[in-house]
Amino acid sequence: MTKLTIEMVSDLVCPWCWLGLRRIQSAIALVPEIEVELLFRPFELDPTIPEGGVNYRDYMASKFGPETEDSRWAAMREALVQYGQEEDIPYNFSELRHRPNSFDAHRLVRWAQGQGKGAEAKEALFSAYFEHARDIGDHDVLCDIAEEIGLERDIVEKLLLSDADVEAVRKEEELFRQMGIGGVPTYIAMRRIAVQGAESAEKLAKFIKASADQLPQQRSYG
Repeated sequence: MTKLTIEMVSDLVCPWCWLGLRRIQSAIALVPEIEVELLFRPFELDPTIPEGGVNYRDYMASKFGPETEDSRWAAMREALVQYGQEEDIPYNFSELRHRPNSFDAHRLVRWAQGQGKGAEAKEALFSAYFEHARDIGDHDVLCDIAEEIGLERDIVEKLLLSDADVEAVRKEEELFRQMGIGGVPTYIAMRRIAVQGAESAEKLAKFIKASADQLPQQRSYG
């Protein structure tokens, strides 16, 4: 069986990306006949956020306008909560006070992925931010999360204090921007076929099947 590699390009402060993670995992389960390798790639929706982060409500108001019952952000949040209930995602937007810089969280995902714990890191970071309103730009929080998923806290702490993989993450982000990605989540199969948005598991399963159909077929010798 030929392995299909799918790269999920996403941001840890993107609520649609948590939804997208659950849905791509469900989609993979719908096509057990296809071997899928799911890899996680970094993308900062707003790389201009300072290292210490900014006030969440002020930031959202600058992006979507004042928060009112009929505002664009209120409608989006309501939709996300509904979709989240369907996927067992406990969005807790009312508790969010801080909009962190997500760059170091992406570094943590990279290191976790190297240990076979990429999906665990993504899930833990999404939960920390959107469910528990933790500051995932803070190094102590990131070290706590690393420890929670079974990584060596001391090693992660030293890595965060260094420039480890800073250039590599920035190069990956720039690569995907050059590929024309402007929104996340985006799924890329074999660096050839892409689909954007937190589509349903059924639609993503069709994407997986269509992508697998374009893989070179293994020859059998009898």
